Amino acid sequence: MVAARLVLNNPEVIKLYNMAELIAIRNFSIIAHIDHGKSTLADRLLEFTHTISQREQQDQLLDGMDLERERGITIKCHPVRMAYAAPDGRQYELNLIDTPGHVDFSYEVSRSLAACEGALLLIDATQGVQAQTVANVNLAFKQHLKVIPVINKIDLPAADLELCYEQMEEILAIPREEALLVSAKDGTGIPAVLEAIVARIPSPSLSDIDGTGALIFDSNYDSFRGVVTYIRMVKGVVSRGTRVRMLSTGLESEVKEVGYFTPKMTPCEQLTAGEVGYIIPNIKTPSDSKMGDTITDVKNPCSRPLPGFQHVRPMVFSGIYPIDTADYDQLKFSMTKLQLNDAAFVFQPETSAALGFGFRCGFLGLLHMEIIQERLRREYNMDIIATYPSVIYHVYLKNGEMVEVDNPVHLPDASEIDRIEEPLITAHIMLPNAYIGDAMNLIMNKRGVCTMTNSVDGAHVVLTAELPMHEILIDFHDKLKSITRGYGSMDYEPAGYRADKLVKLDILVNGEPVDAFSSIVHTDHAYARGKDMAAKLKEVIPPHMFQVAIQAAVGGKIVARETVRQLRKNVLAKCYGGDITRKRKLLEKQKEGKKRMKQVGAVDIPQEAFVAVLKTSDK
Repeated sequence: MVAARLVLNNPEVIKLYNMAELIAIRNFSIIAHIDHGKSTLADRLLEFTHTISQREQQDQLLDGMDLERERGITIKCHPVRMAYAAPDGRQYELNLIDTPGHVDFSYEVSRSLAACEGALLLIDATQGVQAQTVANVNLAFKQHLKVIPVINKIDLPAADLELCYEQMEEILAIPREEALLVSAKDGTGIPAVLEAIVARIPSPSLSDIDGTGALIFDSNYDSFRGVVTYIRMVKGVVSRGTRVRMLSTGLESEVKEVGYFTPKMTPCEQLTAGEVGYIIPNIKTPSDSKMGDTITDVKNPCSRPLPGFQHVRPMVFSGIYPIDTADYDQLKFSMTKLQLNDAAFVFQPETSAALGFGFRCGFLGLLHMEIIQERLRREYNMDIIATYPSVIYHVYLKNGEMVEVDNPVHLPDASEIDRIEEPLITAHIMLPNAYIGDAMNLIMNKRGVCTMTNSVDGAHVVLTAELPMHEILIDFHDKLKSITRGYGSMDYEPAGYRADKLVKLDILVNGEPVDAFSSIVHTDHAYARGKDMAAKLKEVIPPHMFQVAIQAAVGGKIVARETVRQLRKNVLAKCYGGDITRKRKLLEKQKEGKKRMKQVGAVDIPQEAFVAVLKTSDK
């Protein structure tokens, strides 16, 4: 071992050694639409390469979170190294990065693809090419990756291989001869997939950068060891004791541990060019490690940053507040650790008159928001309340100034506003021909316009529609699945801004506006939305000693009202007859007391009220 280290000090020998090592390395991802069998295929690859023993085998092995197993979806990318002995006797190192399939986690996919040279494109034989399949293929082509099409679930009676072949050629422009047929469930065709990975995916190329360079594609936080950084080595060698520098921040630290995933973290001597693994630098602050950053050796630095991946802007915003204000600092630290593991999640402090101190958080979509909130509750034991989600609006004032508003509370006074522009998305909806009419009605109900219709084959069509981002936040995807009996799928991308008739909808409880319930809605939907919210709040706000009025207001105009009944003591119980004036006197006295109580009384709004507003259907 000592002799080998001395030899590797010679730069020319290092170059030859690296080139020889690179030939035996294959880095690849598995990409597909949600629920097409990515995790199951990964399980079979681990099984056939004997990476895990029979005792360790379980379904969805790489999906480590409880949330992933419960929902049957992949949320995080999971790297794993496999040793593969090819039939010709050569040994190969296969680095697999399993990726999510839902549109909200496409950022995870782009980061995984940045660390690879190839990708297995999984297509469900019973469903064919779906909207997210197309989006993920386009991501792979932009990274110039070699794509290997794999048709999964061929063992099912409903499998339609001819349909899959046609859609591959028509939509993806991939020849049918390149497709591999597998059943990830029973292991059919897995050896052919391993052979194709070795034969078709190129080995990593030696970069032309000077010095040592590695790309950070993910990070995690360990309570005992600090920040764990997932890297793809591009050039050079990193070993334990190496002093490294983060190029974006200039922070230097010593590497305490180097290793790779099997899929558990396995320490090793060093990581060389082309390999995927992890390092544990001496970093305790989560914010010091950034996604897409370049790590270099202090003694042998690289001259320029490596091309990383594009950082995305959040699309959906919501406020997250601790139920107990004493947990504010703990919530902040928990969010910082979570952000290290999910770079698409952003947050900043804010205050609310109703909820106190909290954070304004940005997400890529509604599922992303739901998962983050659930992870805060489960992994960090935080009791939190979330406000109604919103998007970024461009508000143009009459003085010519433009302000960005992501919280309805910050919307300027209506007298100062010239116009409000809302963000649009271009949605690509793939569905069977029989459901075109229902899908178009749904698009129109959400203030959208269908701009293009493309026939994919004899049975499927792709609708291209332009929709306001706010309209798809809550229930659009669920309704699409419902009207298409589960066969419809959607992918979307930002499409700029457009001015429309938008107003701020306030909810007043006992005459006081509650900023946590405020939202920006279209004028045509203000009445229905206000009526829905008031009705929901009436159900969850408990009765008080006085009547509580719940009102929905647009500007100074009340558009909907509900009243929570009062608790009332029977003051006539001890009145045993006599003149009617005695009873009236007691009732008038009670009425005066209720009036005074209403003037000074505070309304207790339970946590369930905030959850109920989130669940209100957006009409």
